[in-house]
Amino acid sequence: MSFDITQFHLFFQVLLAAFLGALIGFEREHKKKEAGLRTFSLVALGSCFFTVVAVYFSSAQELHAFVQIDPGRVVQAVAVGIGFIGSGLIIQRKAQVEGLTTAAALWAAAAIGIGVGVKLYTLSILATLLTIIVLGSLRALELGVFGEEKEQKTNHES
Repeated sequence: MSFDITQFHLFFQVLLAAFLGALIGFEREHKKKEAGLRTFSLVALGSCFFTVVAVYFSSAQELHAFVQIDPGRVVQAVAVGIGFIGSGLIIQRKAQVEGLTTAAALWAAAAIGIGVGVKLYTLSILATLLTIIVLGSLRALELGVFGEEKEQKTNHES
């Protein structure tokens, strides 16, 4: 096992993705939702890792004779996999849907992990901040505009 600067950079990418996912998870944890810090961190980390490995294999000249990986297909597979996780969070009880916002946030966390995996650091950080703003602040706007009927109707959704 040898260490080179490339591997350090890859480690940084995975670490950054886990951190950004944890920031989103912290907001969900604060609201006592079913998926929190660990889940969001792992989703972003895993998405980033799949992406980093795909990009690494697709650009490694010495591996082209043995392995051909299309990073675009890996990204597509990650999106489908997150769909399965997200669908497990969505529950319909009586006339209400629960977990939809958390599932959408997991989808965003996976996209952020992919962004970090392809070195779109600034965009990934901005997407993380925007996700936290949407989760944390837009609820107050919804209640201000739509009032109590929205609160009663979607009390268990987010």
